[in-house]
Amino acid sequence: MREPIASYPRVRVLGDGRQVVSQAGSVLLVETVRKTGLDQAISAALAPWRRPRAVHDPGKILLDVALAVALGGDCLADVGMLRAEPAVFGPVASDPTVSRLIATLAASGEKALTAIRAARSEVRNRVWSLAGDRAPDTDGQVTIDLDGVLVTAHSEKEDAAPTWKKTYGHHPLMGFVDHGPGGTGEPVAALLRPGNAGSNTAADHITTAQLTLAQLPKTYRRGRQTLIRTDSAGGTHDFVTWLARRGRWLSYSVGMVITDAIHQHVLQVPASAWTPAAEADGEIRDGAWIAELTGDVLDGWPTGMRLIVRKERPHPGAQLRLTDADGMRLTCFATNTSGRPIAELELRHRLRARVEDRIRAARATGLRNLPLHTTAQNRVWLEIVQIALDLLAWLPMIALTGQARLWEPRRLRLRLFSVAGQLVTTGRRRILRLARHWPWTDTTTGALERLALLPNPG
Repeated sequence: MREPIASYPRVRVLGDGRQVVSQAGSVLLVETVRKTGLDQAISAALAPWRRPRAVHDPGKILLDVALAVALGGDCLADVGMLRAEPAVFGPVASDPTVSRLIATLAASGEKALTAIRAARSEVRNRVWSLAGDRAPDTDGQVTIDLDGVLVTAHSEKEDAAPTWKKTYGHHPLMGFVDHGPGGTGEPVAALLRPGNAGSNTAADHITTAQLTLAQLPKTYRRGRQTLIRTDSAGGTHDFVTWLARRGRWLSYSVGMVITDAIHQHVLQVPASAWTPAAEADGEIRDGAWIAELTGDVLDGWPTGMRLIVRKERPHPGAQLRLTDADGMRLTCFATNTSGRPIAELELRHRLRARVEDRIRAARATGLRNLPLHTTAQNRVWLEIVQIALDLLAWLPMIALTGQARLWEPRRLRLRLFSVAGQLVTTGRRRILRLARHWPWTDTTTGALERLALLPNPG
């Protein structure tokens, strides 16, 4: 009788390997930190929190945690994966030292958060300059998407509460820069809120928008070079009024709830006023039309606000809502952009759906849960998550080409960061040799070469 053929070869495993580097592709993140000057900026920002005769720099500690999160970690203890590779990451603080720093920064409250955010803003300015035509303003405008994220809590953490989805946890409101079809996106704001925080709370949207604008280079804070998009949660009088007051230099595209007044106006729109909706490829979409509402439906709203409604045939099996009309699904948004066709404006607003990709990436990068107990500590954790997401967005922007620029965190980890490497010391030089047979080694080495060509900070 023939013995069955094994599907996989048998390998004898020993735990005595030397000069082997795990996650060798993470040198891409280290070089991104170095070339962007993020290490210098964070260290300078957190210098006031460095104790006399301290061995470890607070900025380096915080950045090490962010690197661990970028590599897939989801708690402070995961910094141990960096501690195991001192040849790549240098000296890494112990777990108690990391915990003490987070507690110290949390106790400092807004002062520490402001310092971290200022450092990120400074570095973002440099990164966009290095990116050149890859920066997220190729069309002359930066687009910011605001959206809420539900984060489940599995224990009694401070400010955890039931959410509108019948889960339990927190409901942070976040802002992301949209890199458009040629890239991914980067976070620019995160406001930690209890799980029962309202979706359409105007004060929270204003605060998040302010944090967002503070992250942008100053040149984008005037001349309507910034567009803020939200879903209907942002369609409140207070928030739209706040946006409108900055109308000379800020554009908005805000989803609106279909009220009875809007519903009645839609029923009165003549057939000749409906325009076919457009797709991103320029094609006209069959079964979807848009129109602009005027008249008393705009009473009480800021001057210059335009109200654009879309109707479309629902997908087979979709259930209509009470606000739908004549068997058509209705959606609506408001904008202060003038001089452009409504089909173009409606498509621009619909592309806000890309923010769901950014939220998915955030959940895969430290936002699956908030690992610390107090709200103050978790606010620091949110800043760490944003630094990790910044690095995962900046690396493709300044070093990757082709389809690799669109890779989300999980794919970057699988294809680039997880490559095996061997550390070789020759004379006074240390060389990291990546596995030659790995399918994406050329992508990694090519990115490192492009990073090497960038000017050093300072």
